[in-house]
Order: sequence, then structure tokens, then C-alpha cells
Amino acid sequence: MEPTTDISLFSLAMAYLLIFFPIILSYIFNLKITRDTLISTIRMSIQLFIMSLILVYLFQFDYTWLNIGWLFFMISFAVFRVIGSSGLNFKRFIWPVFFALAISNFIVLFYFDFIILRLDDIFTARYFVVLGGMLLGNALTGDIIGISNFYKDIERNKQRYFFALGNGATVYEATLPYLRNALISALRPTIASMATVGIVYLPGMMTGQILGGASPQTAIKYQIAIYVAILTSVSLSVTLTILFTMKSSFDEYGILRQDIFKK
Repeated sequence: MEPTTDISLFSLAMAYLLIFFPIILSYIFNLKITRDTLISTIRMSIQLFIMSLILVYLFQFDYTWLNIGWLFFMISFAVFRVIGSSGLNFKRFIWPVFFALAISNFIVLFYFDFIILRLDDIFTARYFVVLGGMLLGNALTGDIIGISNFYKDIERNKQRYFFALGNGATVYEATLPYLRNALISALRPTIASMATVGIVYLPGMMTGQILGGASPQTAIKYQIAIYVAILTSVSLSVTLTILFTMKSSFDEYGILRQDIFKK
């Protein structure tokens, strides 16, 4: 197959012109997303160009300690994003969320590199950093949805929650319905994507591999494996995040602490 066609700087500038369509729609329908759209586009561009430079050096040196350190850096950045987007207290949640994301993503990543891909060096940057970032990005989104829904649902339905406690339920038993709803909400986008992939759209990893010269059959096998890994990573990370944060989020009487929410 032919190599991937490069995009010149001029062509990339032409791509940015597409941003005018959502901006025009925002102006016509008063969506008030023009500022957020422009800021997000600028941030995305800067972050991706910086990441491209970093990946060049990670691939060039390919040190195990450097690859692991970079993944921990990405996890730390994800922790800030999860807690900030969930409207929760940073100091109370930083370590539970960090350990939940680290444990869940490392388990799935090690399994993927060692069992599925059977790599001689599971820490090689090409797979460890790139696949780790893909798993972490999806886990981040699931965590934001899951942890936010869990605690806000308990706060909104506090009378029902107190009723369960008053009838002898433990904290785990009283929070189980909210945990179940949080997991369903967090996993639904991934499950919906898996149900429509291939017919409705071609996902990013498969498209990237085909554009890079891989055969469609190889790209499909990679996409199936990564989708299953993503679903596992999201389910583990959301479950562990909620379970790890519960210990410090309720007092000795099972009442939700009010200082868990951002002021």
C-alpha cells in the first residue's frame, strides 16, 4: 500500500477554516460556544505539537524508566482533569483517583502488551506510551461521568439514601444503586460505539493504521482488541475510583461529607 499522504502547513491551515462552521452556527443559534471552541482548538493544537516532539525523543531513546515515568505523568494530568471536571474537592480525591487510574490502566496495558501482542519488551514506547495514552483517555472520560454521577446522585437523593441507612443498610448496600447507575452511565458511550463500529463509522485507531499502510485485516484485529481493552479499562477505573474514594467521603455514620464538593 502507498505511504500516508503528508499534510502540508498550508493544508493544515485550510483545515482550521472548518472551525468557522460551528462558530457561525454558534452565532446564529446563540449557542455561546465560540470562545470555548477557539480556546479548545488552540490548546489541542499546542498540546499535540508538543506531544509530537516528545514522542520523537521517547521513540528515539526508548528507555523503560522514561516510558513508565511519562505514563505516570499522563496519569497525574488525568487526575487533575477528572477531579476538576467532576466538581469535587481536589485534596480529598487526588490520591484515590490517582491509584485507581494507575492500577486499572497498568493492569490492562500489561495484559495487552504481554498476552495479546506478545511483545519481547512490553515497555517499548511505540506500544506502551501510545496504547497507554489511548486507554487512559477513555478511562478519564468514563471516570468524569461515573464519579460525578455517583456523588451527585447521592446528594440529590439524600432522603432515599438516609431511608436505606435507617433501615439497617450498610454504606455499601445503600450506595449500591448509585454505583450501578454510575457504571452504566460511564460505560454506555463505549458500548454504544462498539455496537455501531464498522457499519456507522470507522474508529480512529483502525483509520490511522490503514492510512499508515497496514492491511484492513490487521487494522480490524487491532481495533477489536483495543476496544475490548478500553471497555475493561473504563469499567475497572470507574469502579476502583468510586470504591477508593468512598472511604474518605462518608463519616462514621455513613453520611456524605459536604466538603467533598468543590466550593
